[in-house]
Amino acid sequence: MTFVELQDVIKIYKPENEILEVPALRGIDLNFDESELVTIIGPSGSGKSTLIKIIGGIELPSSGTISVEGTGIINKLKNKDLINYRRQTVGFLYQFPEKNLLPSLSALENVMLPMRIVGKLPRKPRKQRALELLSAVGLANRQGHHLSQLSGGEAQRVSIAVSLANNPKIVLADEPTGELDSETTFKIIDYFKELNKNYGVTFIVVTHDERFALMTEKTYKIRDGRIYGLHRRIKSSIDSSISPSKREHLIYVDRQGNLRLPDEMRKEAKIQNHVVIRFDKDKGILEVIPRND
Repeated sequence: MTFVELQDVIKIYKPENEILEVPALRGIDLNFDESELVTIIGPSGSGKSTLIKIIGGIELPSSGTISVEGTGIINKLKNKDLINYRRQTVGFLYQFPEKNLLPSLSALENVMLPMRIVGKLPRKPRKQRALELLSAVGLANRQGHHLSQLSGGEAQRVSIAVSLANNPKIVLADEPTGELDSETTFKIIDYFKELNKNYGVTFIVVTHDERFALMTEKTYKIRDGRIYGLHRRIKSSIDSSISPSKREHLIYVDRQGNLRLPDEMRKEAKIQNHVVIRFDKDKGILEVIPRND
């Protein structure tokens, strides 16, 4: 069931005292299912961080709509409703632990803080919830440690617990492993998968890290503010592992019918200017033939 839906989302920035406008998102159409774990991969400047801010209600789109089941159209929420959406429906996870955690508080106190801000639970249930989440990320024995006493991976795992504190329906993670080594990155991905399964939270991760594409069920590719591809696991009842050979790579078609071929495919096929497209009705195959003359 579609849980989050983006329809023709456009975001244009106009820097102060500048004439030129900067398009960050160019007509994004995306659907995310409830309890899904997806990644959106793209280079710096591709629009992925802007996209996640808009889903989280931190920024508004220039046009288009973002709908969340049970909440409505996010970019039409006002004041208190928008604040409640950010605090209770969405959990945020940023690249740098310093943005997720207060250095003056212990790990346990940091996880309890979002619950205290919302104010729905008394102290004892808040502490129980925080201990449960720290245990879920393997850090029950670090509950009294402060940020300066934690490794980078440990700090990010505490940050994951913080993002889940208010039992959100969605966790939005922006480059959550950008500062971590490969071994720690794979551990973080495993925690995402385990928490997604155990808590039923929808995880949307934006990153430049291609390692996520091999470890998650579904990966969208973004470039120049447009979604151009989808990599997804081919489900098998025999082998449930995820490997490159068991994934299919789809080219995204926007609502105007435009196709965006990946750069590597264009280079390999030596496509420069034009292509001929033919549809074989009998075989159900669409052929794309380079024509550079």
